[in-house]
Amino acid sequence: MSIRAKLGLVLRRCAGFRHRFLRYREHMKKIEAVIQPFKLDEVKEALKSIGIDGMTITEVRGHGRQKGHKEVYRGQEYNVDLLPKVKVELVVPSERTDEILNTIIAAARTGKIGDGKIFVYEVQEAIRIRNDDRGPSAI
Repeated sequence: MSIRAKLGLVLRRCAGFRHRFLRYREHMKKIEAVIQPFKLDEVKEALKSIGIDGMTITEVRGHGRQKGHKEVYRGQEYNVDLLPKVKVELVVPSERTDEILNTIIAAARTGKIGDGKIFVYEVQEAIRIRNDDRGPSAI
């Protein structure tokens, strides 16, 4: 096989991968919501009510603008600068992103400083390990 033929084969394979990559890329988003721990049950129930079941929950610590607070323990004053939070992670179809974001915001909001943040990322591909499902069918 000539070099030109090999190069053509490689380019066709790359084009096929690029097509699959672009097709999946536009269909999924990852949502990360960092919220108050006492709001977790409300957020989970609200998401369940709109048909979202799969999520990953992680206990995290951090601070934003509130920079923590002071606590008194046995007469000593301590500065608590890393506050407990909960991170909720979801991978969802792009079409449902706004609905899910509005649901999380409504359930997690107290109106006070420290309510949290939400980050949205594009997901290039999702793969279910058990049976090699790919793309939106894997979520």
